[in-house]
Amino acid sequence: MTTVKIAAMIDHTLLKPDATRQQIETLCQEAIEYKFFSVCVNPAWVKTCSDLLNGSDVKVCTVIGFPLGATTSETKAFETKNAIDNGADEVDMVINIGALKDRNDQLVESDIRAVVDAAETRALTKVIIETSLLTQEEKIRACQLAVQAGADFVKTSTGFSSGGATIEDISLMRQAVGPELGVKASGGVRSTEDALKMIEAGATRIGASSGVAILKGLTVTSSY
Repeated sequence: MTTVKIAAMIDHTLLKPDATRQQIETLCQEAIEYKFFSVCVNPAWVKTCSDLLNGSDVKVCTVIGFPLGATTSETKAFETKNAIDNGADEVDMVINIGALKDRNDQLVESDIRAVVDAAETRALTKVIIETSLLTQEEKIRACQLAVQAGADFVKTSTGFSSGGATIEDISLMRQAVGPELGVKASGGVRSTEDALKMIEAGATRIGASSGVAILKGLTVTSSY
């Protein structure tokens, strides 16, 4: 796979709480230069990124209910609408993990659906299931609920929990959602080799703060 094709699958990510405007500007400049699919930033930076990327092909992705997923569905819906109004093209929402573990599937599905409905057709929706906290059965069930709620993607991780994407999880998620839904590998993808393995396992998008290094064939120690 060419670096151009890999770049077109990368959400160039900066979600650190201490990110500065200069770092956000650099993120956007790199995304334009390397032709990444999107930049992924916290909601407070969406408008800035939308302005900086105006006229380019790079999308703006943001996170909802991040990183714990423990806000209410109404809050997630508001965050989604606000982010889209500020220029977000994609939203990555964190599921209610405790509800999933309680087997309260109705709440998990309705929580996802609240974001999907809030996004309408204006933005693509990705569902972060936080695989490192889940059993195999819970991962499968989370993916199935995302499908039922009408989401566009399932995503492995926030990058802020106890682990990130694994090849095994990507393969499992791909099997769970079938061939149509997107699967995003996020957390711990630090090299070209990592990215290619994730893509081979079924990932259609890569979330990484090390996108430039990945394209240059380097390995970095960034956690997300």
